[in-house]
Amino acid sequence: MKALSLEHPQLSRETLLRIADEIPGAWVGIRIAGYLLLLAGWKSTPVAELLGLTRWTVVKWIHKGNQEGIEAVQDRFRSGRPSQFDDRLKKELDVVLSKSPKEYGIPRVRWDGVVLREYLRRAHQVSIHVRHAQRWIRQLGYSLRQPIYRFAQASQEGIEEFRGELKKTSPGRKERRKKDRSV
Repeated sequence: MKALSLEHPQLSRETLLRIADEIPGAWVGIRIAGYLLLLAGWKSTPVAELLGLTRWTVVKWIHKGNQEGIEAVQDRFRSGRPSQFDDRLKKELDVVLSKSPKEYGIPRVRWDGVVLREYLRRAHQVSIHVRHAQRWIRQLGYSLRQPIYRFAQASQEGIEEFRGELKKTSPGRKERRKKDRSV
């Protein structure tokens, strides 16, 4: 099988280097580097390995370069779903997260993904997944961790005694659990 090569007359080393100076962007630069390596005689597999891409991506670049010429280097507009979070909503969320959820009619003590999702649904009719809400909390600089409270007047013995009393259960209840598990 014959190795693929670039044959389009517009794809020359000089043209690619000129475009690299004019157009900012990482993917454009990577594509230009790939084309330059292919023009220098490299095969698609080593180029893919060097750039951290799949071999099939480089093969598609070769086909696209042979069909379109220098236009294959530039990024095209990719349509996609527009974000539901505009700058106004991001700023509002920053203010909202600095306050208690109770101030917005949500009976919770602290913000988490579920609570933020509920707030967005109620206040803005925006529906997102819990994980996405958690990402927004972190992006806005807030933490999902719960603070650990320590009381200055509490002694270590008192803390251990409290925990011991808190974990105690009545003997009858323990025995019922053991019976339920054995059945």
